[in-house]
Amino acid sequence: MVLSENEIKSLFYFLLKQPESEVFELKEAKNDFNFEKLGKYFSALSNEANLKKQESGWLILGVRDKNHDVVGTRYLENCLKQNELKQRISEKTNDGMTFTEIYEFIENEKRVLLLQVPAASPGIPTSFEGHFYGRNGESLGPLSLSELEKIRAQIMPDWSAGIVPEATLEDLDPKAISKARENYKIRYPKIAEEVDSWDDATFLNKAKVTVKGKITRAALILLGNEESDYYLSPADVKIRWILKDAENREKDYEIFSIPFLLSAEKTYSKIRNVKYQRMTGDTIFPEELLTYEPFVIREALNNCIAHQDYQKGARINVVEFEDGKLIFSNYGDFIPGSVENAVKENSPEECYRNQFLATAMLNLNMVETVGGGIRKMFEFQRQRYFPMPEYELSKNKVRVTITGKILDEEFVKALLTNLNLSLEDIIILDKVQKKKIISDMEARHLRKLNLISGRKPNYYISSEIISKSKNIDLKAQHVRQRGFDDTYYENLILNYLNQYGSATKIEINNLLFEKLPEIYNETQKKNKIKNLLSSLRRSNLIVNSGTRCKPNYVLK
Repeated sequence: MVLSENEIKSLFYFLLKQPESEVFELKEAKNDFNFEKLGKYFSALSNEANLKKQESGWLILGVRDKNHDVVGTRYLENCLKQNELKQRISEKTNDGMTFTEIYEFIENEKRVLLLQVPAASPGIPTSFEGHFYGRNGESLGPLSLSELEKIRAQIMPDWSAGIVPEATLEDLDPKAISKARENYKIRYPKIAEEVDSWDDATFLNKAKVTVKGKITRAALILLGNEESDYYLSPADVKIRWILKDAENREKDYEIFSIPFLLSAEKTYSKIRNVKYQRMTGDTIFPEELLTYEPFVIREALNNCIAHQDYQKGARINVVEFEDGKLIFSNYGDFIPGSVENAVKENSPEECYRNQFLATAMLNLNMVETVGGGIRKMFEFQRQRYFPMPEYELSKNKVRVTITGKILDEEFVKALLTNLNLSLEDIIILDKVQKKKIISDMEARHLRKLNLISGRKPNYYISSEIISKSKNIDLKAQHVRQRGFDDTYYENLILNYLNQYGSATKIEINNLLFEKLPEIYNETQKKNKIKNLLSSLRRSNLIVNSGTRCKPNYVLK
């Protein structure tokens, strides 16, 4: 419900009289406000509002937090910027959460903003960039483990456990039931003979697919015949496989409906898992292995089935690229909050979006028994020297990319065969190799191990790693990425001026651009050159004989 101007002012004056608490925060925000800090406050206020049983938390900008003086703010001066902020927050939080409303009003000719933060959903703590935040009084920090578990323990309605009164055993596929029996006996071999004596109704109850003989949505998803999918409407329970070439052009596709127990195998059979030759360096003969580890494909696909938010009415997508890449995607936030959490904890989640469906899939041997499936995916890629699985968590959607080839064999050998690294270390280094952003904490950790060099955000693998490789090209590439010290570039400028008398900004850019580190983008290269010229001027080695708009540099 949108509050009126009078209601907002009344709320503001009420909060202004209160000391800051876990559910509201005052910030001055004179001109701008750090987006990452704002995102952390969003996560913290959302989680604390849930724990305090409040509908919302509040972030108030334009007020000093110490004495509560109204100073005003120019932050988010128009509706466009406010909408952009809402969009950016939704992309960084799980479940696509963002500000409920952004209110503004004038107090003593000073502009004040009230940002309304929705409470975390029952059972799902709010994360920002994969991390959960909370507050201890006025302090911002990680959400405590006890508070995290308190939110996760909250009851969530399980859509997959819902009974479909009109459905009967006749709406289930006999082939799917037969396959389910086979899988159940593989899962529980000690009672295999006993399973054969059960009729279908008994078996489905024992496998926790039905409830006292009543058909659940989970039963229809896994075992229902294709004609019975209307029982699940408006959910669009489909798996779509798409084949694309390296230029992202679609070449083929197929759509699979229920029963997913069979459709998952049909989807798997569409993926061209051909032999891949890899040189190990220990022999002149290449080692042959499949492009994709079968477990990785099945785990990624079955995770999509188990964690899909079916109420969104979206399909599960499997996109195969001819150049050795698979992308799996499903709707719904990533319950563990971050991939790092899932890999590090290596244990089953305490709550699932579709708990009943997940239990049924476990009993039918579709998913891991004791959790840790995601970590095993990373371990399999590590053993193959393949890039780590790459997760994208945004817009209430999970996308995981699996690469079925070595991107840089010499780099991987230097990285994995000469260093005793943990899987967590390799995951972070994999980000550096792919030129992905790493956090300050991750950077400090890698620096402590002497694994990276460079400045934020342009980190690169350290020479200590590269020096262990015998590959000359790899070492040359490392130098191109790292660049040289400032003295080298300054001497190039001085030598140019000594030879040609003067140089414009364009001429100096042409002189240095290709010699600067490859990891710099165009803007970063221009800023680097600007800083080099400033350093030479401060050292009284050069002067600008031109104008500010059209500089012309000469030796002093």
